[in-house]
Amino acid sequence: MAYDLIIRDGTLVDGTGAPPVRGDVAVEAGRIAAVGEVSGLAKRTIDAAGLTVTPGFVDIHTHYDGQATWDPQLAPSCYHGVTTVVMGNCGVGFAPVRPDQHDFLIQLMEGVEDIPGTALHEGIQWSWESFPEYLDALESRRFSMDIGTQVPHGAVRAYVMGERGANNEAATAEDIAAMTDIVREGLRAGALGFSTSRTEAHRAITGEPVPGTYAASDELFGIGQALKEVGRGIFEVAGAGAAGEDVIAPKEELRWMRALSAEIGRPVTFAMLQVDPAPTLWRELLELSAQAVGEGAQVFPQVAGRPFGLLIGHQTNIHPFMDYAAYSELLSLPFDERMRRLRDPEVRRRILDAARAAPSPLLTALNRTFPMGDPPNYEPGYEDSLEAIAARDGVDAFALFYDRLLDREGKELFLVPILNYTDLIADPIREMMLHPRAALGLGDGGAHCGTICDASIQTFMLTHWVRDRTRGERIALELAVKRMSHDTAQLYGLHDRGAIEVGKKADLNLIDLERLRLEPPEMLYDLPAGGKRFMQRARGYRATLVGGVMTMENDEPTGALPGSLIRAA
Repeated sequence: MAYDLIIRDGTLVDGTGAPPVRGDVAVEAGRIAAVGEVSGLAKRTIDAAGLTVTPGFVDIHTHYDGQATWDPQLAPSCYHGVTTVVMGNCGVGFAPVRPDQHDFLIQLMEGVEDIPGTALHEGIQWSWESFPEYLDALESRRFSMDIGTQVPHGAVRAYVMGERGANNEAATAEDIAAMTDIVREGLRAGALGFSTSRTEAHRAITGEPVPGTYAASDELFGIGQALKEVGRGIFEVAGAGAAGEDVIAPKEELRWMRALSAEIGRPVTFAMLQVDPAPTLWRELLELSAQAVGEGAQVFPQVAGRPFGLLIGHQTNIHPFMDYAAYSELLSLPFDERMRRLRDPEVRRRILDAARAAPSPLLTALNRTFPMGDPPNYEPGYEDSLEAIAARDGVDAFALFYDRLLDREGKELFLVPILNYTDLIADPIREMMLHPRAALGLGDGGAHCGTICDASIQTFMLTHWVRDRTRGERIALELAVKRMSHDTAQLYGLHDRGAIEVGKKADLNLIDLERLRLEPPEMLYDLPAGGKRFMQRARGYRATLVGGVMTMENDEPTGALPGSLIRAA
């Protein structure tokens, strides 16, 4: 038999959790046609000797809702073996939308997900009002990977209730019925689920909480009936207290999520991170989620694979010296000129004097502020902190921070973990990821453009957790791959992908695992209207295939765009 493609003699890590084996993979018409010892010919053969062959990774927590309307590559996810992304998370998105609500939804996305509003205004070409029309607009485009999306609560509430919805007023029975109709319509058109945000950390650029933040149970359960009636879809939640603003709320949230899942017969997934005020609460939430199975509920805490932290530098949105007059008066200067002025001894003295007189919050956290390094270090210990470095060197910590921020021509970056890193070690993260109810997510691809860059989590899993970790136990390669492919695909009902099995979609990665390397984040100014965003690339992906078509080769896009919109069947 002649196949379209045969990948020969690779180390197959098939996504099911089975141990790696040597073998071949044959592809025909975009599907996996044979696995093991494959005989026959092919139009193309790839020698995968020495390479690890995995399913394409399925990233279930991204925010490419706007970017997908102008960027076919969907970077940075394309650089990290991702072949499927799910967007429409955290209750924010761009449909449904009335013609006079474009600005409002942009303000929501800009505030919650730190995507430059100017880029969204410039980049989005609005050609829809209803959610099905939004799906049609996405379906008319092609991408380097497949995309799926969810119906966002914030947009639905604003569409139905107008100012009342935007202001988080209580929904009437008529409001709830109208919202349920819209969600039902979106699910039937192919949405993968519904999402909502209830954390007060999520606010529009105006400072107002996302519509739905305080939604009552009748609204949440009413909308949930749409998933029950259609018989598919997931209910995704950024729950109250998710960012540590209320340490009691997460357990209260889990109660209604368990009840909702049992009532509608659909899975619920919620964001779960370690928070310093309650550093072991996550363990209790995991166990409560496991116990919920006995109630007929399917609840999946969504966890992050590394510390959740801010990136700090002169190009970032948050900076330790930005509120001091001697610094802020330089912000209007071109970057290179600003860096030159910051090296002036008198400017330096003025800024540091002001900082010592009234330290900013970031300057009081130098015990957990770490140089990123190259390759970047995402599991630093206290000895790596600026406070510890200053003590060893016998220098003033504020002055050290000031001077180090000017390294690399002013482009140096520092990591400040604010969640998932209470004791400055990643052992709790490992325990979370090993739990059978946990779902790996929260990478936020396409979002937090000026403060966070976690869309590289797939590469980090393979480099740090599988290969390089020295501060504790690692994770088996087959488990890491399973968490990033099979498990995430199954959670979102994408049963046609996520494993190297006959009949599955030929979404595949060929990885030089020994040479795989995560590069440091860098700031680019390539969004529409010159908007900035963090970009992080990797080295070591020999090839990424989507539907059997090579989209990445030797870490660079090939230009092929075989990806398309996923409509839930």
